[in-house]
Amino acid sequence: MSSTPQKFFHDRLVLLMVSISTFLTLLGSILILLKVDSGRNEGYIIEYRQNLGISAFKTGEATGVVAFVLFMLVVLVMHTSLSYKVYKLHRQLSVTVLGLGIVLLTLAIIISNALLVLR
Repeated sequence: MSSTPQKFFHDRLVLLMVSISTFLTLLGSILILLKVDSGRNEGYIIEYRQNLGISAFKTGEATGVVAFVLFMLVVLVMHTSLSYKVYKLHRQLSVTVLGLGIVLLTLAIIISNALLVLR
């Protein structure tokens, strides 16, 4: 059991994927925080519901947009820790968990950017 941390942190593919995840989290957080203006009065579009027709866009506070930063941090921590725990069972499963985390972080960046552009 003591060799699992050493194997996990010396696996080049795992380290590459954790590094990409960390970079995406930092990039997404910086992009969101640079675009958010807390002094804005009319609010931000935080939801889009296609089935509502004309009132499909729901507005909210800046905290609704900043919640994406918290979401990205939670995704980074959770998929890295889950991958670490699964690594001792199967390496490919651990890599798959990290890959899905990267996809989720990429989608979070795309969606948050799309909502911030709509303002």
